[in-house]
Amino acid sequence: MKIDTCGTSCPQPVLMTKKALDANPGSIEVIVDNNTSRTNVKKFLLSRGYSVEVESHDDISTIKGLK
Repeated sequence: MKIDTCGTSCPQPVLMTKKALDANPGSIEVIVDNNTSRTNVKKFLLSRGYSVEVESHDDISTIKGLK
């Protein structure tokens, strides 16, 4: 599952991630465009038991979560 949260500010990216996790995906990719969202989404995924990997290019980060 892949969600793009670019253009939104916290807490919206975390809320969008939470809604996506309601479908209980085995993996998720969240695209963010600011440091605060990257940190908060990463913490949220870790709190839900996902292993997390972050790839950043310029101002865009892709947070990959795997259950």
